[in-house]
Amino acid sequence: MPATDTTADTAVDSRPTQHVLGACPHDCPDTCAFVTTVQDGVALKVQGNPDHPHTDGVLCTKVSRYTERTYHPERILQPLKRSGPKGSGRFEPVSWDAALDDIAARLRAIAQRDPQAILPYSYAGTMGLVQSESMAARFFNRLGASWLDRTICATAGGEGLTQTLGGKVGMKVQFFAESQLIVIWGSNSIASNLHFWRHAQAAKRNGARLVCIDPRRSETAEKCHEHIALRPGTDAALALAVMHELITHDWLDHDYIARHTVGWEALRERALQWPVARAADICGVPAQQIHELARAWGTTQPAAIRLNYGMQRVRGGGNAARAIACLPALTGAWRHRAGGLLLSSSGQFPMDKAALQRPDLLATGLPGRRPRTLNMVQIGDDLLREGSPPGAPGWGPKVEALVVYNSNPVAVAPDSGKVVRGFSREDLFTVVLEHFQTDTADHADYILPATTQLEHQDIHLSYGHTDVLLNRPAIAPVGQARPNTQIFRDLARRMGFAEPCFADDDDALCRAAFGDRVDYDLLLRQGFATLDLPDAPFAQGGFPTPSGKCEFFSQRLADAGLDGLPDHVPNYEPAGSSATYPLAMISPPARNFLNSTFVNVKSLRDIEGEPVLEIHADDAAARGITSGMVVRVFNPRGEYRCKAEVSPRARPGVVNGLGIWWRKLGLDGTNVNQLTSQQLTDLGRGPVFYDCRVQVAPSA
Repeated sequence: MPATDTTADTAVDSRPTQHVLGACPHDCPDTCAFVTTVQDGVALKVQGNPDHPHTDGVLCTKVSRYTERTYHPERILQPLKRSGPKGSGRFEPVSWDAALDDIAARLRAIAQRDPQAILPYSYAGTMGLVQSESMAARFFNRLGASWLDRTICATAGGEGLTQTLGGKVGMKVQFFAESQLIVIWGSNSIASNLHFWRHAQAAKRNGARLVCIDPRRSETAEKCHEHIALRPGTDAALALAVMHELITHDWLDHDYIARHTVGWEALRERALQWPVARAADICGVPAQQIHELARAWGTTQPAAIRLNYGMQRVRGGGNAARAIACLPALTGAWRHRAGGLLLSSSGQFPMDKAALQRPDLLATGLPGRRPRTLNMVQIGDDLLREGSPPGAPGWGPKVEALVVYNSNPVAVAPDSGKVVRGFSREDLFTVVLEHFQTDTADHADYILPATTQLEHQDIHLSYGHTDVLLNRPAIAPVGQARPNTQIFRDLARRMGFAEPCFADDDDALCRAAFGDRVDYDLLLRQGFATLDLPDAPFAQGGFPTPSGKCEFFSQRLADAGLDGLPDHVPNYEPAGSSATYPLAMISPPARNFLNSTFVNVKSLRDIEGEPVLEIHADDAAARGITSGMVVRVFNPRGEYRCKAEVSPRARPGVVNGLGIWWRKLGLDGTNVNQLTSQQLTDLGRGPVFYDCRVQVAPSA
């Protein structure tokens, strides 16, 4: 299908339609190719691109309704200026010129004192390389603003993978269809990785065994042959016990270990400290389940692990990812194209990050200095902190200005009681680029209307497959909406940034993302281009580590004073640690939401109903709780009220607070992140959303 195709669609009426090739922008490993049908400048529908092998014409329920988002009646279509107290949600229309002039003047005045008092806050509201961190990064580098450590999703698992395999690399997703054993670890694939699930189903029809490892009995767990419902934060213990069984039963590929790994003897000694009984006690699962998992892994070829990020949102998440990533090398699973592991494929893309983001501009905006870095997970503390000297946590000036784009931190950041207090500061100047008046936008001084994926150009890599995708604008921007790139170009001009790079248009930025390493003409013609990579990337070793081998022992970690071997790192708030807060709480996404995106799409919210807490029947009975009852979920960080659902999806001792609802849609104007903490993971400085203890009681 060409990038734009004009045809007469008499099934609708006689007026011609266009079909424009695009890409899904959302934070999902599938990165689907889609086709938008346009008539008279209006997008009629969005469908999966049947010519893209990975998408195969299929979109998830959320994105298939994307026109509901673009034409939503509550969409912000003109700049807005605050007219009431912070957080009141009261705004009045203002012109683009007036808004941008005032924003630039305010930022310029702050920057003259110290540009590090200005902080960008963004994440994966779009996964596009251009509308996320291209012109925006250039703007903040030139300004000399504080750097944001963008860690809120995947850095613990990513760092664990990097220390073991050398990067975010792995097997090709399509070859799971040929596996004979698939272990789905920390993933509700039906809800969050639909196209992988189709490959898993194909393997299942061909006789493969599917095992799901997840504290929650998710939709995916229900469809697998076996569900191992371990306690949150115990994944490394389980992996080490599997290693113990592989060793004691000699279910090992000694040749692969000798040729293509580093640190085997040290890992062997560590694993032998983890007999099945010890791990069973920590994980809260039957010892026989662990033994059978190890037997299956050690005696089945080809065998593959689809690891996802749910398992790394605890204190020991990085170590857990390291331990799991060791398993394929122990059995030689990498020898087969249908064997190995996939957590993320994003490290395999030859992106030219410097060309997009231009870190060299920092020398212009802040000669001889390196800005401080603030971790986005701890934005609640950072906004409430006064200035501090170099070397102190969050050193530098008090945050005076915040520019938020592609994120909704008031809803998604942990310990949200503190986040709200920080955003409510009257002396904090806040600009939010948004489609809707989210919880965060309610606290803005200015809301600037941003385009949706149907209205701008962008280029995408994937963390679930190995195709580059190009998104072409299908319609003109609705109302006065502007692409993120244009907003930052406009601000740069008003700030007096005269460097030629601020004049690059979106097509030039898309071309710069991969340079000549990807055929851009092919992207223009068919919307996607497949990377030329081997089918079995590590069949003969060749890992992108310093040694070129799978590093069971990481010298880089040891040199940093950390344990060079993977180990079980207990949660900050482990099982049995508190009689006052005896229940572990995890907060997986509701099936029809993606982070806090789509919460305001009525057709999807109607499917979800309302915020709920899943609780096991035994825990509910002990508290006098029945389904439909309003309950208080609380800990020292705060309290959250929602409806209880007594459900077999919850294991005893663990409750599931499905998220991430906008706070304003909750019973008390809160959501589940009222209870989560700002602690960080062992590796990667990531969040610990699933390392959280609570008590639950009927609400008065």
